[in-house]
Amino acid sequence: MYLNKAIVIGNLTRDPELKALPSGIKVCSFSLATNRVWKDKNGAKQESADYHNVVVFGRQAETVAQYMKKGNSMLVEGRMQTRSWDDKDGSKKYRTEIIADKTQFGPRGGATGGSSAPASSAPVSAGAPKDEDLDGGIDYPEEDINPEDIPF
Repeated sequence: MYLNKAIVIGNLTRDPELKALPSGIKVCSFSLATNRVWKDKNGAKQESADYHNVVVFGRQAETVAQYMKKGNSMLVEGRMQTRSWDDKDGSKKYRTEIIADKTQFGPRGGATGGSSAPASSAPVSAGAPKDEDLDGGIDYPEEDINPEDIPF
């Protein structure tokens, strides 16, 4: 039995880059930084960051490129893949990437593990939440749903 599964939650280290294959399929690439904090044997706090190259295809690629930017938090679920090529000098180059099957946008502001309090310092009134509080302030595209497309 084999398993190739990667799940990472981190912050984008650069703005996503959207391109198209010759076939017309959209491809979005970006990298995520994940941090690890631990205490060494002396009790001192240590921290390190790992960087993960991520590739997303299709409609999901367009959505990531449209709504995400450097510093935003994101969950990526997919598989690991290493590709190789020969550069201009003839030497072999390798790149290991996560080919994303699923992506999920994190909280606004890019904070992972932070509080879910509103980003603004303005007081929040009691009562019914505003429309902008419900959807996180993201302007989602409005698409008509065709009942024929629902698989059940």
